[in-house]
Amino acid sequence: MRKAIAIDFDGCLCENAWPEIGAPHWDVIHAAQFAQRQGTALLLWTCRSGELLEAAIAWCRKHGVIFDAINENLPERLEHYGCESRKVSADEYWDDNAVRKPEAPTNAV
Repeated sequence: MRKAIAIDFDGCLCENAWPEIGAPHWDVIHAAQFAQRQGTALLLWTCRSGELLEAAIAWCRKHGVIFDAINENLPERLEHYGCESRKVSADEYWDDNAVRKPEAPTNAV
């Protein structure tokens, strides 16, 4: 199964200017393009919908980011797990609001 990265739009691929679209974050765009060239699947993972989602998809295409899925699971993951879940399945989640939870100590109760 291909590695999958779910990437947030506002604040991650571009500056957060909701409901407008901010300036590109080229470091994130280039990292996503590099990962895709290495065989990683890219999923657009955003709360945008309707016309705002369509504008985001068009903006991504214009900036050279083509997604394998938009707010949904990859077909091979659906087949592997045998069901659709409400959460998009990915190996990595790129989000400007992410907080990494520290690992619990090994002696934690």
